[in-house]
Amino acid sequence: MIALGGSAVAQEIKRTELGRSPVSGDDTREIVMQLVEFPPGATSPRHFHNGEESFYVIEGGTVQVAGKEPKERPAGERGINQRGVPHAGYTVVGDRTIKILSVYVIDKGKPLQEPAP
Repeated sequence: MIALGGSAVAQEIKRTELGRSPVSGDDTREIVMQLVEFPPGATSPRHFHNGEESFYVIEGGTVQVAGKEPKERPAGERGINQRGVPHAGYTVVGDRTIKILSVYVIDKGKPLQEPAP
């Protein structure tokens, strides 16, 4: 629970799957495209993927990892999260919803993401 404007509000991350298809010539992997929306107060728990994630920030905002200074995630930021490497673990602070387009190439039959310590 995060206190915003004097009231306790639990915010949820919204994932909208935009497409899913097999990788050509590889029956063990698939490509998944998602729009991921992080509203103010939402926490993206530390996690890893069973494959690669390529992301692009469509609408930016500010995030904070516990015990660290807030950090801007600007529109236009992009990157790749490698297979099995933990990332995220932040909360959206401020009043802007962060929208990210993510494309994953993941192992078929495994979860898109798994919790990381």
